Amino acid sequence: MFGSKKTDRKRGVHFFSPILAGATLADRLIACMGALAGIACTALICKLVLGNSSSFPLIVAPIGASAVLLFAIPASPLAHPWSIIGGNTISALVGVVVAHLVKDQILAIGFGVSLAILAMSFTRSLHPPGGAAALTSIIGGPAVTNLGYLFPFVPVALNCILLVVIGFVFHKMSGRAYPHTQQAPQSPRLTTDLRPELRAGFKNEDIERALGTLHETFDISTDDLDKLLREVEYQAALRSHGEIACAEIMSRDVIKIVSSDSLDRARQLLLDFNIRLLPVVDNDNHLVGTIGLREIAGASGDVGSRMSLAATSSAETPAVALVRTLTDGRTHAVIVVGSDNEVLGIVTQTDLLAAVAKLLPKAA
Repeated sequence: MFGSKKTDRKRGVHFFSPILAGATLADRLIACMGALAGIACTALICKLVLGNSSSFPLIVAPIGASAVLLFAIPASPLAHPWSIIGGNTISALVGVVVAHLVKDQILAIGFGVSLAILAMSFTRSLHPPGGAAALTSIIGGPAVTNLGYLFPFVPVALNCILLVVIGFVFHKMSGRAYPHTQQAPQSPRLTTDLRPELRAGFKNEDIERALGTLHETFDISTDDLDKLLREVEYQAALRSHGEIACAEIMSRDVIKIVSSDSLDRARQLLLDFNIRLLPVVDNDNHLVGTIGLREIAGASGDVGSRMSLAATSSAETPAVALVRTLTDGRTHAVIVVGSDNEVLGIVTQTDLLAAVAKLLPKAA
């Protein structure tokens, strides 16, 4: 009896669990508010522009489906502005052409949707609601038929443009990036080389080959898929090798400098101890920044005027978690700090390399 109640509870939890990876309840609530604002404002503006004329539909049904993509999964390639505007407009135009050329409605609706998919594919504007836009052009009734070739542009294109503009503003206000783009990886040296973490392991062509062997289409760009898989590798490394903490590998006898000291003293310490970075502290040993030869070059004054922000970590943080920071091409050391930001130690690239080497399988 108790087991059955537990199963029912589990079913209830699964019933409300998201079917899309990464989705949260907060994301869905934001999507609801976005759809409310997007559809209502689009309809209102169209009413102001078109007036009360019964010859123009106020808003077309496919826009509701476009709003789901735009506000619920804005990172999808199918929710890109060109997909929404181009996909719906081109599909509606295809539907109007088919409606004029094919008099049998059964054949017309079949040709309309199929040719819309083809047109969207060739124009890189694939958008699922486009199929509904093509159907609406064919079976929309007298209000659509009377508009003829004007229908794909007014109200379809007009609706889409307004929805995308409202979506852009809404996502900007809610802190989301739209349209979603994946920045091309660039070497920190500003050369043509890939970033260090991208040079080893799988490559973009491996992803392309894998997708080819699966014979499936996934609603994610290859760049985003690459980013996701690399994050999976990173999380797997943390899980597998997270037993070594920063406290175990950090240097504890840290050479520090006070922010009020001179740059000449900082330069001398860096050269005397053959190190690349000095933690900068206040008079109470609280970390306030770091300084290296790069900041000192050609400068004068005190350390506080030239120091940079410090990369920090706690003593309990897994050492492997520092890989991402220490391989970004700019950071040479991570300062280990306590709860009140006092300096406990420092982990350099050399320290981390030695720790990772211990995790490698021994040669037979």
